[in-house]
Amino acid sequence: MAIDYSQIPSPAYVLEASLLRRNLKLIQHVHERAGIDIILAFKGFAMWSAFPMVKQYLRGATASSLNEAILCYEEMGVKAHTYAPVYLPDEFEDIMHHSSHITFNSINQFRQYFPQVNSSRENISCGIRVNPEYSDVEIDLYNPGAPGSRLGETAESLENGLPEGIEGLHFHTLCESDSYSLEKLLKVFESKFGHLLPHVKWVNMGGGHLMTRKGYDIDHLVDLLKTFKNKHNVEIILEPGSAIAWETGVLVSTVLDIVERKEVKTAMLDVSFTAHMPDTLEMPYRPKVVGATDPIVGKPTYRLGGGSCLAGDFMAEYSFDGELQIGDLIIFEDMIHYTMVKTTMFNGVNHPGICIWTEDNQLKIVREFGYEDFKKRLS
Repeated sequence: MAIDYSQIPSPAYVLEASLLRRNLKLIQHVHERAGIDIILAFKGFAMWSAFPMVKQYLRGATASSLNEAILCYEEMGVKAHTYAPVYLPDEFEDIMHHSSHITFNSINQFRQYFPQVNSSRENISCGIRVNPEYSDVEIDLYNPGAPGSRLGETAESLENGLPEGIEGLHFHTLCESDSYSLEKLLKVFESKFGHLLPHVKWVNMGGGHLMTRKGYDIDHLVDLLKTFKNKHNVEIILEPGSAIAWETGVLVSTVLDIVERKEVKTAMLDVSFTAHMPDTLEMPYRPKVVGATDPIVGKPTYRLGGGSCLAGDFMAEYSFDGELQIGDLIIFEDMIHYTMVKTTMFNGVNHPGICIWTEDNQLKIVREFGYEDFKKRLS
């Protein structure tokens, strides 16, 4: 049964539980066939009200901050695989307490903090992030392998080997990529860092593995991972972000006004692109809208306008089968991954609620937001 949108409060994100389970089953299938670990990346999906289901299929999660590490410990019930571009001195003790693995972005950071790790009672495996300086990601904002990237050590700095105490290597230069992109990346990684592989226990291949996208070659991915694991005798960890919650839910909004200027009609919504869908402006990408298409001459056509004061808070024209009316619902597809985690309350615009459409076709309103949520973020 499809979501009954008449029950959904607007605006709201709605996770469809059956679709999340579908993705998790596929990911578990890859984990079992390839004999690797696949963990949840909070930076892509941190809707902890869904973690009871996630824990049935995934063994853990990766955190990029103390807050995420604590969330992993409290809501996933395990210690986190933690990586941050830089660690804060007054947080590092708590980071250790909530982490099973800690990956450092630089040799400098490793040397600064490893004495604390080494003298602690925590059982922590340390790693270093490396930059293969290769990626087929075309947008620099999402390309950690771009020239001059601050993320990870390059091959030149590790020519003479690894400092004592490093047990793993981590790389991440993919973004919503396929297994053939990973294959090309692994060839570069082995050519630059292969001399280090006999000296480590694990390799974390980061995220960007969009294995739940239609048409992804799962068999090829499994073969790649098994071959690499057997060749180098290392544990392999993947931490996909988008793949977990890919196409599992929507953002429901309502038309509040129709504005026409210079023959341009704009449907004004109770959501904001800059506050609630920032990647649509940053990446940028054009979200799919239920019942709408790219502009078609002769059909009712509208810009979709956000509710903030930012001049660029809108999406270019969509065409609809009929004229839009105040009160009509506008449903944005695939808005669960990398969306809720990046929202803001810019301009004080009303933040969408968070809902789950359960597997027995019931609406569960997880949270709604109000003035106190806005006020407490400020001072």
